[in-house]
Amino acid sequence: MSWIERDDLVRLIVHAIARRIFGADQCDRADPVRNMKFTEELGRRLRRPAIFRIPAALLHRIGGDFADELLLGGQRVIPNKALSSGFVFRHETLRSAFEKIL
Repeated sequence: MSWIERDDLVRLIVHAIARRIFGADQCDRADPVRNMKFTEELGRRLRRPAIFRIPAALLHRIGGDFADELLLGGQRVIPNKALSSGFVFRHETLRSAFEKIL
């Protein structure tokens, strides 16, 4: 799952405008995480357990192709143009981002 902290996103957009970076690029961090890790970290920050998992087979049975594409599938996206133009993310970890947000 790709993610980005809100302030980093705003800074990235300003960076792209200031540097006149045109064309498609991803506005995500370069290190996507598995949904399980994201959910565990969010649960830790909210001080709530994240112990229940929904089996992929059940999601697939209920949602079919929709579940495959939206919930079960994934792709590794990397903001190549932003990184190659010198953009630096302030929030390197989920923990840092959640501490800022929550």
